[in-house]
Amino acid sequence: MALANVQAFLFLVVFSFMFVLSMANFNYTWAGGKWNKTNCPYGNNHPNATQTSNKLNVGGSENWHYGFDYMDWARMNGPFFVNDTLVFKYDPPNSNGGFPHSVYLLPNYWSFIKCDLRRAKRIANPNQGAGKGFEFVLKKSEPYFFACGEHGGIHCNNGTMKFVVMPLKRWPF
Repeated sequence: MALANVQAFLFLVVFSFMFVLSMANFNYTWAGGKWNKTNCPYGNNHPNATQTSNKLNVGGSENWHYGFDYMDWARMNGPFFVNDTLVFKYDPPNSNGGFPHSVYLLPNYWSFIKCDLRRAKRIANPNQGAGKGFEFVLKKSEPYFFACGEHGGIHCNNGTMKFVVMPLKRWPF
């Protein structure tokens, strides 16, 4: 019972942290008693008024590989928005003994915490990360739980090859 309470508390803390982080970059300004909007009569346009989506390389120049902290990457590159595209680039399997990678979409928070791949959906196999990489569009405003599922999920289990994003809807500014 105590473990369930700890897990529920941890879920609440993580969800609250994700919510606060996602709201931290809205850059609203107050101008003459009105919220800043595109074509505002006071001349202050929202900086992202015409932006429709972003394309982000997961891991930046590091790409998708073992030993990189993707939770930290997601925190530093958020907030994410609906219709943003995540690009997963990784080396395909080779005969030199390199470890293959893949991308799995886990169904919920508990599967994410435990790296339980039983109900996860493989969205990119070990060969799809080569070249320009595998692209995944964030189509809904709901949490997406990503993980590497190769080698029985060991890359996920060590805590580095997994991350969560919660895309927000863009405001019609």
